[in-house]
Amino acid sequence: MIRFSTLLKRATAAIMLGSLLALAGCHLGGTKGEEVSTASMKGQFDVVIKAYKQGQFLVDGAVLSAIDTGSHFAYLKDQGKLPKTVLLERSDDSKIRKQHLQYMARMQLDYGFKVYYDDKGTLKQINPQDTKARKLEDHHDPVKAPDAPPIDHSGNGY
Repeated sequence: MIRFSTLLKRATAAIMLGSLLALAGCHLGGTKGEEVSTASMKGQFDVVIKAYKQGQFLVDGAVLSAIDTGSHFAYLKDQGKLPKTVLLERSDDSKIRKQHLQYMARMQLDYGFKVYYDDKGTLKQINPQDTKARKLEDHHDPVKAPDAPPIDHSGNGY
């Protein structure tokens, strides 16, 4: 029978325990895919845009249509200040809708930045192929029909 010294036994036990703790530490806090908490990552984005009503966006406090938001990014590209990452958040007036995601997917394809959005506290990246990028459009308020003159039912003619 082989006898090991007490010091060798303790060193081996300490190395095994340290390895086990290192492996456990690597596993804890791991995330699946691209999902991360939005609150922890909010300051890591170059630009933060908010979704607004009827497919519009809040950019630096201004309400812009999708085409105007695209023009904003075109201007930033011309100035050499195009962001690498954009965060899309819900605003006080609207949640993030499919239309917002489709517009942002189009801008992601056109300008080459990455767009992330807040999905109930979880950060997700927009995939333009899955989201089906949508052509950028201008916003138009619903058209109201003009008031028609009253109809004469008296039979007296016109």
